Amino acid sequence: MTGITVLAVVAILAVATGLFLRSRSGAVRAVRNTDSETDALYPLLLDAGATTDSATVLHFSADWCGPCAAVRRVVQQVLDDRSDARELELDIDAHPILARELGVLSLPTTFVLDTTLQRRSRIAGVPSAAALRSALDAL
Repeated sequence: MTGITVLAVVAILAVATGLFLRSRSGAVRAVRNTDSETDALYPLLLDAGATTDSATVLHFSADWCGPCAAVRRVVQQVLDDRSDARELELDIDAHPILARELGVLSLPTTFVLDTTLQRRSRIAGVPSAAALRSALDAL
């Protein structure tokens, strides 16, 4: 009987954890920047190809990441309508130091950067087009 109880508790915790993670996937979260973080990230972002002429939608991906293709489509759909932002897709395997500094723990992860290359929003998972538009509109 104890084994069944333990199994039931583990199953309930697994389902609760899955539902929690699913609810956060694709949600836009505001990012707080500190001066020391910004100072450390600025040269890394410039080396990776970021520019200060417009807002940037930075998303990390990898060849082995299935959902990353969906992020590409959403980003392209949103940016096709805008001239005030650009896309920067980085392979996490090619830019591990930047990914570590930005705290990327899973793929896909997307950031909205302003023209000073400060992070304004972070999206884990595949964002909806409306969520990404609202993050860009908030700049």
